[in-house]
Amino acid sequence: MESLSETQFAYFLLSPALLILLLIALYPLIQTFSYSLFADQLTGSSRLGQFVGLQNYVALFTGARDFALPSAFLPEFSSSFPFVTGIYSSALMVTLIFTAVSVLFETILGFVQALVLDQDFRGRRWVRVAIIIPWAVPIVIQGMIWYLMFQPNIGFLIGTQQNPTFLNTLGLSFTPLRNTADSLFLIIVADVWKTTAFMALLILAGLQSIDRSLYDVARVSGATNWQQFKMITFPLILPTVLVAMLFRTIGAMRVYGIIETMGGCTTVPSLSCLVVTTFNNSMYATSATVAFVTAALIGIVVSVYLVKFADAEEGF
Repeated sequence: MESLSETQFAYFLLSPALLILLLIALYPLIQTFSYSLFADQLTGSSRLGQFVGLQNYVALFTGARDFALPSAFLPEFSSSFPFVTGIYSSALMVTLIFTAVSVLFETILGFVQALVLDQDFRGRRWVRVAIIIPWAVPIVIQGMIWYLMFQPNIGFLIGTQQNPTFLNTLGLSFTPLRNTADSLFLIIVADVWKTTAFMALLILAGLQSIDRSLYDVARVSGATNWQQFKMITFPLILPTVLVAMLFRTIGAMRVYGIIETMGGCTTVPSLSCLVVTTFNNSMYATSATVAFVTAALIGIVVSVYLVKFADAEEGF
């Protein structure tokens, strides 16, 4: 042990965790890729057909498997946006839109909440409890709550032609959970409502790790609140924000539960919806293909975050 360098010793301590990661993450990923190289076997006792190489990937991206996948995304806009008419590209577009919009608003609102909770004021403990309550609600229960709120003749947030609500006057249809665009919008709002607390808690942990003496020096130097935020808070909290965004981006790209309980995968198909739907239809090879492509996309996103995180650490 004494002959090991600090780097070698660090890897030695991490080796048990890396071994477990290989067993529970890398091996299933390799197995999934191997399944994707075979044809679907819809009859007989075997789950997989003959070896077909990369034909499943070609069929997925060219639209040859559209007949077995959920409905297309925003078909009403297909004439204006022909690149989203394919089923897979539709699910990919749903996933990317959901991820980008939800993570953006969750980060902004979570940052604001963290800044508020970082202040010393009366009742701060109760405010923290109130903020974390949505995060504690199970996804299925949350989805059913939002589903009932926007059900015609039941939900109080949706009206009728004769008695429209405020949301209807803003453009929301009277059957929003049967409409792809409206359903996607409501699912994003529901996800932001639930997950902003997660972002706030992570960012708050980073804020409370900042040395308070830096602010004392800044105030003595005559720095304004904005200058303190710009020169102290934001640079020091940026790595924490990037880590929080990384966690939420990975979770958002795997979104399934909130979609299935609110609008359904046939209305708002995501990549995870395609995986589950094809698996339930005994199309195991196609399901493995979509799953592996989804994992590859998540890997690309993680790599981008790691590069940005390294740049932020280097800049600091």
